[in-house]
Parts: sequence; C-alpha cells; structure tokens
Amino acid sequence: MTEQTTRQSEVQSSFNAGVWKKLWVFVRPYKNKLFTLVLLMTLVAGVDISMPLFQRYAIDRFITPETTDGLPVFTLVYAAVLVAQAAIVVIFSRTSMVLEMSLGRALKRACFVHLQKLSFSYYNQTPVGYILARVMSDTNRISGLVAWSLIDLFWAVAYIIGVFGAMLWLNARLALLVMTVVPVIAVITGLFQSRILRTNRRVRAINSRITGAYNEGITGAKTSKTLVIEEKNDRDFQHLTDQMHSASIRATMLNAMFIPIVLFFGSLAAALVLQRGGYLVMDSVIEIGVLSAFVSYALGILEPVQQMARVFAEVIATQVNIERVTALLEHECDITDAPAVVERYGDAFAPKKENWEPIRGDIEFDHVWFKYPDGEEYILEDFCLKIPAGQNVAIVGETGAGKSTLVNLACRFFEPTRGRVLIDGRDVRERSQLWLHSSLGYVLQSPHLFSGTVMDNIRYGRLDATDEEVVAAARLVSADAVVQKLENGYQTDVGEGGDRLSTGEKQLISFARAMLADPPIFVLDEATSSIDTETERLIQEAISHVLTGRTSFLIAHRLSTIRHADLILVVRDGKIIERGTHDELMAQRGYYHSLFTAMSIDQQ
Repeated sequence: MTEQTTRQSEVQSSFNAGVWKKLWVFVRPYKNKLFTLVLLMTLVAGVDISMPLFQRYAIDRFITPETTDGLPVFTLVYAAVLVAQAAIVVIFSRTSMVLEMSLGRALKRACFVHLQKLSFSYYNQTPVGYILARVMSDTNRISGLVAWSLIDLFWAVAYIIGVFGAMLWLNARLALLVMTVVPVIAVITGLFQSRILRTNRRVRAINSRITGAYNEGITGAKTSKTLVIEEKNDRDFQHLTDQMHSASIRATMLNAMFIPIVLFFGSLAAALVLQRGGYLVMDSVIEIGVLSAFVSYALGILEPVQQMARVFAEVIATQVNIERVTALLEHECDITDAPAVVERYGDAFAPKKENWEPIRGDIEFDHVWFKYPDGEEYILEDFCLKIPAGQNVAIVGETGAGKSTLVNLACRFFEPTRGRVLIDGRDVRERSQLWLHSSLGYVLQSPHLFSGTVMDNIRYGRLDATDEEVVAAARLVSADAVVQKLENGYQTDVGEGGDRLSTGEKQLISFARAMLADPPIFVLDEATSSIDTETERLIQEAISHVLTGRTSFLIAHRLSTIRHADLILVVRDGKIIERGTHDELMAQRGYYHSLFTAMSIDQQ
C-alpha cells in the first residue's frame, strides 16, 4: 500500500466491522481491563453529571435562603465525591496505560514472531521502512485508540445520556430547548472534524517528507557536494516547506473557525436557557438553582459532542492501521513445514532437537525447475546435479548473473517450482527448515553484525560456546589480528549494524561466527571481496583447512580464490552454461576462460 493510497484510504474509508473483529483476537485477553475502564468512565460521567446538581442544591438550600444549616454535611459529601472522582481518574489512567502497553506489546510481538517465519522473498520485495512502520507506528496508534479514545467515547455517550436524563427530570420544557441546539452542534462538529483530520494528516505526511529530506541531506552531504547539486536540493526543500506552510495555515484556520462557531452555538443554548428559564424563575415555576444547573449542562454538552465526533473520525482513520498490521500477520510464508514435519522436528520456536538426524552433506538437485515468486521466466530448467559430501563447489559469473540461486535452493531459502532438492538422499521438505539452517555456515559479502561486543557477535554462531572457543574460532580465520587492534579487544562494542568496523573487519568476525558453529555445509558468498590481499591470503589458508570434509559453496568474484574447487559452475543470465574443474573449463576456452583471462589482465 503506497503512501498516497494510504492517505486516500484514511480519508475515504467507512466503518468496517470485519476489520475490528480481527483486532478483537488481540484485545480479548484484556477484556477485563477494558470492562473496568468502561465502568470507571461511566462513574466519572456520573460524577460530572452530579456537579451541576450539587450547584443547584447549594444555591437553593444555602445561598437563596441565606442559611448555613446543613452546610457541613453538604461540604463533606461534596468533598467525598471529589476525592472519589480523583481516585477513579487515577485508577483509570493507570489501567489505560497498562492496557495500551499490553496491547501494543502483544501486537508487536505477534508481528515480530511472524516476521521470523517469513521467507527471504518477502524481505526481497518489502522495504524495511514499510515493515518498521507496521510494527512500530501502526501498533502504537491501534493500542492508543483502544486504551484511550474508545473509552473516551463511552464517557461521552454516558455523559450525554445522563445530562439529558437530568435535564428532563429537572424541567422537560427547558430540556427540549437545549436538545434542539445539540444536533446543530453535532453536524457542525462532524463537518469540521473530517476537514481538520484530513488537513492535519496532510501536515503529518509533509512533515515526514521533510524529515526524509533532512536525513538525505545529512547522510548524502558529501555526494551532494561532489555532484554540485546544493541549489537543486535547496529548491526541492523550499518546495516541501512551502507545502508545509500552506497546509499548516489551512489547519490553523479551520481550528480558528471551528472553535468560535461551536462556542457560539453553546452560548446560544445557554442564552435560550437563560431567556426561557428566567421567565420560569420569575413565575416561580422553577428555582434559580435549577436554572443554574441547566446553564452548566448547556455549556458542558459541547465537549462530549466534540469528543464523539473526534473519536468516530479517529476510528475510521485507524482502520487503515489495523488493515496494514493484519495484512502483515496474514501474509503467508512462501516456505512452510508440513504439519507432520513440525510434529516430528518442531519449529523455530520449539525445536525437537532430539529427533534431528546428523547431516553428512550430500546434496542433489533432482530435475529442478525454478523461477522467483514474482518472476515469469525460469532461472533453472530441468537442472540435475549431485554434490557428494565434502565436495567444494564454486559458482562464478558476472554481477547479477544469478550466482546465489543454487545456494538459496540448497539452503532452502527458496523452494523449487518443480523438482526436488535432496539432502542426504531425502527431500528437504521432509525435514524442518531449522534442522537444515542449523547445519549451515553462511558468510555474506555484506555481513551484518548485531549491536553488542565482538565476543557477543561471534558467539551467535553457537550460543553455548565458551569464551575460549570464541577466541579459538577467531584465531582460526585470523580475526584475532583485527580484535587485537580494537580499543577493548573482544569486549569492543561494534555499534549498530557493526558500523564502527570496516567491511573487511566485519567479514572476518562473520567468518569466525560461522566457524564457531562447526557446520557440515558452508557457504561463502564473495566473503573475501572486501578484504585486503594479505588478509585474504590468511583466510584462504584457513578455508583450505577448515572446509576439508565439509560440503561447501563458494560464490566468488575473484576467480583466483576458486582455482582448486572440486567443481566450478559458470552462471550467465541466470543459466548454468559451463561446469567442470578449473583446468577443464580453461581447456574448453569458453566463457569461463574469457572471464579468467580478463580478470588476470585486470589484476596485473
């Protein structure tokens, strides 16, 4: 859903009960808190309704007759009601905050857990910003609406019903007079609230774009200077701020018009009450205390009417947030384990490791056809290949040729469109994803490190590893040389995403992390592309030692790193066009020969 579509949906959508039924699944565990809040706000409304009645009693019993008889008792009762109101508000505020935090936590956890289950294809197609907005902003807005705004709606409804009841009890004719003004206020409020909501939403949207422009201007400052596009950036930013200026003025003008109009009709209701009620007081039909209570009710009815209009508008707008969160939660995984597999092997959150068979590392592609979920052409067509355990397979080709496809299939990050991928003679779909992924060592070209220390990041390879084992894994791939240069050694914080380290240093730590897992299947995805020549030489020596006896895939840009591979697969335009050892491919004088020759010339 694009930003423009989202804004249109928020403005144009109508109430949809089906959307709210989906949310009830998350609200249901907190229904007792919700009921408590409704009860508390009903009590608050009752106290608010009673205030003008206390006022009427005081005027008619103490002020008009000029007596203080019974005043101490009245004072105590009045004070007790005020204390009770304060206590109710405190309990309400605490319960609402607990409900908001609990519901928000439940929604965020559900989204996070589901995101862990989604396949690679979802992350390839979905922007990170979209996911973060669903998990953070949308869930916060939903939980805030349920915990606060919907409860305010109950207060408004209870207050209006109670006020009308009190006014009819005091004097039916004056009550009907006030009621004639209320529908007019409701219509005006509804009309203005929809326009104010739409305008404020536009202000927020433009503000988000301004924030994005600031972010790009700061992070891309060097690029802007080298391209000499400061003037263009200034024009674009000026255009955004002009839009923000116009939208903000319109929002301010709408509020400036709305408040006086509502106050006018509220004052009109009070004036009608005073005019008609004054005659009734003069004719001794009602007491002056009753008139005072009616004036208070006429002025006080404005807030709940506005509150109802605001909440209804917010409910409609928040439906879009619920739709987006539920769409994420309902997004089906491209790769799922069959119920029988989950029953035997468990899943990512409840693994049954006692049933996991050890992996030898035999891999077979059995008449595999494959195209990406969002693609139309087959990347592989009737592809067959047997890789014995312990064999080293290199995959080479130009950037974007599709070198990672085979590895993604072997690792079950994607599944064949047709055909089978077998591990140790069994279809990978007959075992759990976690069983296979726990036996993989994967080093990416652009490795990701988690916030924390170097020691923590290497230990992710095997969480129960000792410090000595972590250090040994780092030493095995020469990562200890990098660690020794850091200010706090293995306890150095790597920063968010490992930003405090260079790409080469992150690759070494990532390599050590994979080594610590001691996996039977290894994947190196251009893992030495960002490392200097000397460090690469050390890693190559480690690779030749560590990969012995393991099934491994090397996706390589530098062809010199894969000369000793048992099998080299040459990929071009998503197809495997050549296969063989280095010597066999060079003897064919085909595409591999031209790639290797060209690279050798470039490196001279």
